[in-house]
Amino acid sequence: MTTTLRPTGPLKKSADGAKSRTYEVCVNSRPVGGIELATHAVFGPAVAQIRDLRVKDTDRRRGRATVAVLAAEEVVRGWGCKRIEVAVPAEAEAAHRLATSLGYVERNRQMAKPLTVDPPALPEGVAGRPMSEDEYEVWLAHETEVYAQTWIERGVPEAEARAKSEADHADHLAQGLATPGVLLSALTHEGVKVGTLWLALRDDDAFVFDVEVEEEHRGRGHGRSLMLLAEAQAREAGRTRIGLNVFAGNTPALRLYESLGYEPLTYYVYKDLL
Repeated sequence: MTTTLRPTGPLKKSADGAKSRTYEVCVNSRPVGGIELATHAVFGPAVAQIRDLRVKDTDRRRGRATVAVLAAEEVVRGWGCKRIEVAVPAEAEAAHRLATSLGYVERNRQMAKPLTVDPPALPEGVAGRPMSEDEYEVWLAHETEVYAQTWIERGVPEAEARAKSEADHADHLAQGLATPGVLLSALTHEGVKVGTLWLALRDDDAFVFDVEVEEEHRGRGHGRSLMLLAEAQAREAGRTRIGLNVFAGNTPALRLYESLGYEPLTYYVYKDLL
């Protein structure tokens, strides 16, 4: 039997080079599922995404999805893409095994946890306060650079990584400290600033964009205190769930989040197209 991709419509192109197209997954011309491919909205036309992949229940566990993904890689190579990415829901264990078997590696994951009614207490001598304007300017320059370097270290070309960092910060901090729904805080211990927190309040939940303990104060539990501060702020704002992103390889952060009750929601995996 031969598994192929059959276009369901024309290739869509935009002025900036973006492409997208949907296909039927076919076995000997018989439709057994579908797949949607597109170039990346942030990283541009050199990076592709599998936005959707479905195989009918009666045709699963027969290698249809494997062949469909390999065929999709060939399609986007033809588009000139050098990398392909996919977001895999944590509950989709079969999809995660498939991606791993085909050489996709985790770049980051999103995690979340429900919040208790009573916000957690900070350790004695530890407190949070709003970030000052002077602190914000220094923090923003540092945060933008660190975020770009994080992507570069995970295989994203430098120009793409820096463009993403600039775009993300401009989008999420459009009005700086006054950006609606954003809480930027400094954590202090015995009156000394030891770390920073960036928390976003969304319609239904809160999201931790960044926590950082200053280098000279690391290894003293302040990372946990920052996360407790985030939970307290989120609960005070009426949110009942809090989420975050953690990059692969950041084992200390992952272990901290797991110990606090965070569980995976989505794995973001990628593969370089040789």
